[in-house]
Amino acid sequence: MSDPFLSSDEYDERAHQLYNEGQYDEAIDTLREGLSLYPHAVELHVGMGYARLAREEFAWARRSFEEARGLDPDHEDTLAGLGEVLLKFGERAAALACFDRVLALGFRDDHDLMLQIGRALFREGVLDQARRFFEGALSAHPDSADAAACVGYAAHRLADEGGSLHWLRRALELDASLGEARIYLANLLYDRGEYEAALFHLERTGPEEHYDALAIWRLVELKKSVYRLPDDDPELVPWNERLNELAGDAAPEDLLLSEIEAMTPDGQIRDPRQLELFGTLLTELQGMKYKVGEGAAKGGELHRVSTVSGSTYVGTWEDIVRQMKDDAVEWAGGSLEEYMEASAKRWRKQTGVAIPATDPESFLRAGADAGVLRILH
Repeated sequence: MSDPFLSSDEYDERAHQLYNEGQYDEAIDTLREGLSLYPHAVELHVGMGYARLAREEFAWARRSFEEARGLDPDHEDTLAGLGEVLLKFGERAAALACFDRVLALGFRDDHDLMLQIGRALFREGVLDQARRFFEGALSAHPDSADAAACVGYAAHRLADEGGSLHWLRRALELDASLGEARIYLANLLYDRGEYEAALFHLERTGPEEHYDALAIWRLVELKKSVYRLPDDDPELVPWNERLNELAGDAAPEDLLLSEIEAMTPDGQIRDPRQLELFGTLLTELQGMKYKVGEGAAKGGELHRVSTVSGSTYVGTWEDIVRQMKDDAVEWAGGSLEEYMEASAKRWRKQTGVAIPATDPESFLRAGADAGVLRILH
């Protein structure tokens, strides 16, 4: 039975507890009840936005954050949440404006907020900006193992292997129990051929810390090779059981992303022992789970395209072109059609190849034929 004497803060606290327990439906019910009594309570609108975001109800989340912003334009949690939703809609320039406003308001020292923003950017592949916020958190909190690890993840995605190794090792110096960082580091070392070092780190993890099969597979193979264990050795039993659990839990979108990450640029499938990982390895990094975009969720096929500058985009053909447009700052306010027409003219001058700008798929495929893009999947 509801309590008519609860304050807006008490409604917010109840909803927050339910949210932390993963009870998003109950949290929304609590927030809805609170808002019926306190319609101008910013925190309740913000809480509703994050609950909707957790349920991937992006349009409703956006509405809640915008209502909160209408009540308090400079509320830091509102700006962070709205920025995250805008990223889901492909509105990168607007999202970055929200995040930069958080910085301008003086929240650079807010460790959790900087990591939250960085993770939102990381999930959507805006890696240089994600690294900027992770490094900001680390600068303000140099003893933060989470921040150091996040810098390491972003550095690896940005092809800075040396920086990645440094920050992952630093994260483990600060907190030896940080399983995600240890597994990530072990896989990096394995790919470098440093098998003893990889085994050193993998043996310091437990099966329950793994949410990706690749590292377990490598651990089993290294144990069998180094210690000459038979396939049915009791020491391998818990690891093989965990592999079976992960295979049973894999969602269709995770399998699709794993397939994409397993491909080489020429479309061939990599040997599973030599995967360059990390699209799948990051699946369960805290707060960084990649989610398939709305276009794919509605039935659009997922593709992956890279540019000559090294940027990579994932989504439907339209998603990819929209991301490219938003990354070109001068086109942030332009239409998709205008961006394609201007790019097609520029590429024709560069290559001599005519590029159609009639639709995103033709535009991207022609760009690949001209050599200015690569279609990876």
